[in-house]
Amino acid sequence: MNRIDPKLAATLRQPRELVDAGLAPVAALAGLERVAARYAVAVTLELAALIDPADPADPIARQFIPSADELVEQPGENADPIGDDAHSPVAGIVHRYPDRVLFKLVHVCAVYCRFCFRREMVGPGKASALSDDAYRAALDYIRSHPEIWEVILTGGDPLMLSPRRLTEIMADLADITHVKIVRLHTRVPIADPGRINPEMIAALRVEGATTWIAIHANHPRELSNNARAACARLADAGIPLVSQSVLLRGVNDDAATLEALMRGFVECRIKPYYLHHGDLAPGTAHLRTTIEAGQELMRALRGRVSGLCQPDYVLDIPGGHGKAPIGPSYLSQLASREREDPMERRYRIVDYCGDVHLYPPQS
Repeated sequence: MNRIDPKLAATLRQPRELVDAGLAPVAALAGLERVAARYAVAVTLELAALIDPADPADPIARQFIPSADELVEQPGENADPIGDDAHSPVAGIVHRYPDRVLFKLVHVCAVYCRFCFRREMVGPGKASALSDDAYRAALDYIRSHPEIWEVILTGGDPLMLSPRRLTEIMADLADITHVKIVRLHTRVPIADPGRINPEMIAALRVEGATTWIAIHANHPRELSNNARAACARLADAGIPLVSQSVLLRGVNDDAATLEALMRGFVECRIKPYYLHHGDLAPGTAHLRTTIEAGQELMRALRGRVSGLCQPDYVLDIPGGHGKAPIGPSYLSQLASREREDPMERRYRIVDYCGDVHLYPPQS
């Protein structure tokens, strides 16, 4: 593995820093600078240390080190690929589903993923956080909609906020009677595990609402000893953890890698939750797989790992129409006779080995 010079800045943000750290070749510098002029770059030393610079296809580097391919846009790609704007009644709020809202508090992250669906909205040059007026208006919106049961803190990464500020936000949300769940989506335990300290954990626990955390990781190597320890601190504090991952070409698009990742989550007391199909964000075609490839991987997982390790393979439908499960189907109905009793219908079921069975079985 790469040995990063401890004298380097805690986070590498400039293409020249990536070259000096041995994470990108000198010949690529001009191309990387063109990418960095459009999309944010940040690689923490925690993640940089996981990269093997001798491997041109390193799966950690592929997620975080810029590539000139990001400047090649494909038809159908969109700056708002999942339609956040279409469901944003006030700044900072996305209300796509009746019982829950996204609350986008900040637009900065510990690291910037090269496949990010919000890559046009985050990073230097963008508003770093909601203004005080926008924050109060967002809270007023949540208060005025009693159907909102869950608030999902996202951005950006909400754990980039200070423990003091998070304490205030969690208290404000818990004070809204109908908000029972506060969920935070974060990469911080993976990218900067030292931030998960007693002060941060205390900020996340609040009377009046239950806190859940969704941990984002895409490759088993990201579950380093430090990351596992950070997740253990959260779990030991009684905070339930789920995972979200993105299916990425050249990173985790093989059954053995996904198996190791999902088992790693479960070992860390993180329940696998979502495996996202890559969104149509600009300049990300080189990282997307086909849906058919994803379905075959889900079939392979079904036969390789326990039910605890099974995520839902989902697609965020472009235009703001929400998530849809797109995993393979194992059940199909046999042709039925007219006026057949529904209780007598028969089905074809495919097991995890690919064998076909009839249900109910022949007597």
